[in-house]
Amino acid sequence: MNTQDKIYRNRIDKIADFTFDEKVAAVFPDMIQRSVPGYSTIVAMTGVLAGRFAKNNSNCYDLGCSLGASLYAMASEIGKRGDNINIPIIGIDNSQAMLDRCKTISQSFNNISFRCEDIEKTKISNASVVVMNFSLQFIPQQLREDILKRIYQRMNDGGILVLSEKIIFEDKHLDELNINLHHEFKKANGYSDLEISQKRSALENVLIPESLNTHEQRLKKIGFKHCDVWFQCFNFASLVAIK
Repeated sequence: MNTQDKIYRNRIDKIADFTFDEKVAAVFPDMIQRSVPGYSTIVAMTGVLAGRFAKNNSNCYDLGCSLGASLYAMASEIGKRGDNINIPIIGIDNSQAMLDRCKTISQSFNNISFRCEDIEKTKISNASVVVMNFSLQFIPQQLREDILKRIYQRMNDGGILVLSEKIIFEDKHLDELNINLHHEFKKANGYSDLEISQKRSALENVLIPESLNTHEQRLKKIGFKHCDVWFQCFNFASLVAIK
């Protein structure tokens, strides 16, 4: 059973910036399920996409793998191909607290490995699948294009990038509507107004969302041949880009 997220339940006098520390790692499965609409669908379909596009003798990467949900989905789908498959699946995260918990539940997959590194510094090679599920949004905006460009350059032709992000809307009325709908989603999942407000304050300077148009134009500028939104619920979306 997942430990319930109570991090922001009591009033905090001075709210620190959100970090993926041991406290967050301990409650992360509950936190993300109750905070991100469609998270289970995104994870499951990330696995399906990897099963379709991962090529034998190439690598799959999850950049910002947290507790490894997408890694396991990918490994499960790729594993359906049989025993004569050589597709290493590599999880990258800069939070040792997250990786420590991740490793304890990954032992049933012998093709998964982990590296504790910053995404902007990690080395990628021979990639047929790269996943960034809710990780680019935590990287400074001025670094995002260079990171995605480096990913593109080290992907094989026909490879895919799965990019899931919290988004903003260029239409201010739609932006406000979707923020409110997201808050209602969180309240329906048991979070109080205080919890929602305090977590929003903690994330304010850490998670910087962008519009779908910004994401799509950046990916096309870098060189991806095809790019589309395959999932969206409120102000959360997932794109697939094909090299």
